[in-house]
Amino acid sequence: MASHNDFGKQAEQMAVDFLLTKGYEILHRNWKHSHYEIDIIGMKDKILRIVEVKALQSTDVCFPEESVTKKKFNYLLKAADEFLYQHPQYTDVRFEILSITIHPNNQPEYFLIEDVYF
Repeated sequence: MASHNDFGKQAEQMAVDFLLTKGYEILHRNWKHSHYEIDIIGMKDKILRIVEVKALQSTDVCFPEESVTKKKFNYLLKAADEFLYQHPQYTDVRFEILSITIHPNNQPEYFLIEDVYF
């Protein structure tokens, strides 16, 4: 497996671990429909949370959350529309971005952006 795939899996596991410590219940990981994907679907405070995870090994060029473009967010919306169609019991939904910066020889830095709108 390519090293970027290993890094992605590691980052998603870090994201799940972080969200669990914040009181999230993880419902799905890597939920797919067609060519759209949702990294993490969880529940917290009776609200469905659609979480996009972005991670970088340093912030020399940009912060991880800056790579969530309007186009990427629109893909996330399309995936979420299908998920909600298949699961109509969820009526309160929030979109979030979890940014993880991994520093060499230091603890990772987490930045959770809640209620994301583009």
